[in-house]
Amino acid sequence: MNMKTSNLKVLLILILCALLLCVVPQPLIRAENSSISTHARAAALIDVESGRLLYSSRGDEPMLIASLTKIMTALVAIENGDLHSKVKVGKNAFAKEGSSLYLKQGEEMPLEDMLYGLMLRSGNDAATAIAEHVGGSEEGFVYLMNAKAEELGLQNTHFANPHGLDAEGHYSSANDLAVLTAYAMHNPVFKQIVKTQVKTADNPYEPWDYKWLNKNKMLRLYEGADGVKTGYTKKALRCLVSSATRGGQQLVAVTLNDGNDWNDHAALLDYGFNHYPLKTLIERGEGISGYNFVPGRTFAYPLGQGEEARLVTKLELSRGTSEAEGKGARSSSFGIKGVLVLQLGGKEIGRVPVYLPDQLPPEQSPYEKRFQPAGAAAYPADNWLQALGSALRALFRIGAGK
Repeated sequence: MNMKTSNLKVLLILILCALLLCVVPQPLIRAENSSISTHARAAALIDVESGRLLYSSRGDEPMLIASLTKIMTALVAIENGDLHSKVKVGKNAFAKEGSSLYLKQGEEMPLEDMLYGLMLRSGNDAATAIAEHVGGSEEGFVYLMNAKAEELGLQNTHFANPHGLDAEGHYSSANDLAVLTAYAMHNPVFKQIVKTQVKTADNPYEPWDYKWLNKNKMLRLYEGADGVKTGYTKKALRCLVSSATRGGQQLVAVTLNDGNDWNDHAALLDYGFNHYPLKTLIERGEGISGYNFVPGRTFAYPLGQGEEARLVTKLELSRGTSEAEGKGARSSSFGIKGVLVLQLGGKEIGRVPVYLPDQLPPEQSPYEKRFQPAGAAAYPADNWLQALGSALRALFRIGAGK
């Protein structure tokens, strides 16, 4: 490797380190003084776009979650599996206790179809078959589930199986399930599956096709409902995660051990839509007062009555960016010039990168922009930053002669 390449490596590393200072995840901000209650042992309500918890009751208490487990099962399978691959039903999956698709041993089904059976009919046989197919074994798949939980910061969650049957060391909390589901709802495949009311799939062993009706009655009972999963065991009792979208805002509600869950979910979702509407605070490409910079993306956040007056937005310039540049002086540099930091009541709720108007990078697709952990507003992923990371990896491969 010559001296020129070595110097370029050092320069790129320094630039990358500087940009990473703009990508520091912030803790979720919870709404205050919720004037609503449920019949649940634990409950939570979250705004999907921002990741803001709008309501929480015993939200951090680890509890049995029954088939709500399958939210993680489906997510891990989608992220790690080939949807068109054929899942073969083994002896461990065949005749699995509890809710079932009644799959036959040796039967093969595309992973995507089996995921519909998993989420609409809560098939435990499907959960085991999917786990063995994607993870190599049920244990291997459970490892992936727990790794994903750790990645998402789910501190009160641990999985022991992919189906949710009661087991030692298998638990989650209402808040963790809210965060998990908000993340999952950014995935278009997951989102499509959980909003489906009826699904048919080929049945190679019978003259009729499989036909699965979604057990989630919220899809038929609540206007705008679009997910996600029911659950029940004798110990966990009734568990439910639901979602709904109205006026461009999507909410997720969670209840654990709730005998009146359908009504409670309707009340929770109504509460969120009525008291915490999603408001656009920053528009991509709009001018920033007093500066020759523009925001790199739109930022929206749910605000309660009177909260807008407590918002504070300040501009932090990147190292190497001068005040003169911000006032219109000519610049020979490119990339992020700083970040707009948004605070609510003194707590940071998000960061938005800013650029010179003629250097605004292409807008991310909805999937790229939204498929990140709940609280996405606090994770200002940037196409240029990703490109720089790719360039660094390529450069080191060249230097190594690979």
